[in-house]
Amino acid sequence: MELKDIQNLIKFVAKSGASEVKLEMEDVKITIKTGSDEKETIVQHMQMPAQMPQQMAAAPAPAPAQPVAQAAAATPADSNNGDDSKYITVKSPIIGTFYRKPSPDKDLFCEVGDSIKEGDVLCIIEAMKLFNEIESEVSGKIVKVLVDDSSPVEFDQPLFLVDPS
Repeated sequence: MELKDIQNLIKFVAKSGASEVKLEMEDVKITIKTGSDEKETIVQHMQMPAQMPQQMAAAPAPAPAQPVAQAAAATPADSNNGDDSKYITVKSPIIGTFYRKPSPDKDLFCEVGDSIKEGDVLCIIEAMKLFNEIESEVSGKIVKVLVDDSSPVEFDQPLFLVDPS
């Protein structure tokens, strides 16, 4: 498989709307995942002919430009957080995927305006196929949800703003 073929495959998957495509051949394994706004391309080499590593190393990764743009776009919105200093920030204790519902057909754990108390489940974070319930450590009122449902989250990333008063 040549570099041009891989690039065409990436473009085709992006246009098709497929969420994940896996292609395995004798010497190459390619997985292309597309999400809401992010695209990830993983290429693994197995017993490659001498010419393949050079072609694969030159393969462009289209994804990095988008997350950087999203982070830059989010910065101006975060600059008006002067009013948010009176709120308590609930942060992610782990890396994983953030879910606001226990399952797709159930109601949200909490919404903006809901009163919560210590020990209430606020969300679930899936990490390594384990669903971890994130409980509130404070009582108060949900002011803002800072993460979209089914989004990846990092350790210590802010998830909710809670008004303790």
